[in-house]
Amino acid sequence: MDLILWRHAEAEELADGVDDPTRGLTSKGERHARRVAEWLNQVLPHSTKVLASPALRARQTAEALERKFKISEALAPEGSVEGLLAAVRWPDAREPVLVVGHQPTLGLTAAYLMTGARLLGAEAELLVPWSIRKGGVWWLRHRPREDRGEVVLVAVRSPELV
Repeated sequence: MDLILWRHAEAEELADGVDDPTRGLTSKGERHARRVAEWLNQVLPHSTKVLASPALRARQTAEALERKFKISEALAPEGSVEGLLAAVRWPDAREPVLVVGHQPTLGLTAAYLMTGARLLGAEAELLVPWSIRKGGVWWLRHRPREDRGEVVLVAVRSPELV
């Protein structure tokens, strides 16, 4: 299974009277989302399932792909690694899944999958979230092995490098 983690692009600063979920992308964020979406559309299989956080900035990032996507509450800013993995059906999904979400959940998910740390409830034991840049993509692949699976880092891209 391929799991592609895409952090939403640069969003407006949180201001008084503005709810966090309603913050939209900045013009720079819109440019970066389009640039990364263009690269993703060149390399993603057509069968890729796309899930996005309900937050406006994540939905706007996902919209740059110009593909159908589903909103998943499990990917909201306060989401957990366990919720994300359940939403994408890791590692059993037959098709690749692209997640458009937030830090620290995306960074915790990458750290957990790459290091094999143990999850305790919604938190990873002694795990610090890895930093995923705004608009950045981490592509992970689960490969089954005889006694266990392994996770391979396929690609990491930032908006500046696509």
